[in-house]
Amino acid sequence: MAKTRAGAAAFAQRDARPDTRDKTMVSYSNHKDDVLKRLRRIEGQVRGLQRMVEEDTYCIDILTQVSATTRALQSFALQMLDEHMDTCVRTTVAEGGEEGDLKLKEARDAIARLVRS
Repeated sequence: MAKTRAGAAAFAQRDARPDTRDKTMVSYSNHKDDVLKRLRRIEGQVRGLQRMVEEDTYCIDILTQVSATTRALQSFALQMLDEHMDTCVRTTVAEGGEEGDLKLKEARDAIARLVRS
């Protein structure tokens, strides 16, 4: 129950933050197909984990695959963060003003979430 309350509180806090997202600016738009291909590959790894459990695969083999899947997701997250910083954040900060400060805070918060995960 505590987890549910914490999740609800985090959700409410997220909704209370100002929305700094520019709906017209997406850092991966030039290579969206590549991004989707990479996500499908990760999805395949997760399905492989399900299959391994269904087939009663040895625990260590499953853990090895979990590690590989985790690394793939971490790598994907870092790529998205890098592209976001190079495009969305850089552009908004260059324009100056409060929007730039909000974008930097948003990026710092995203980095903190990645570090904690």
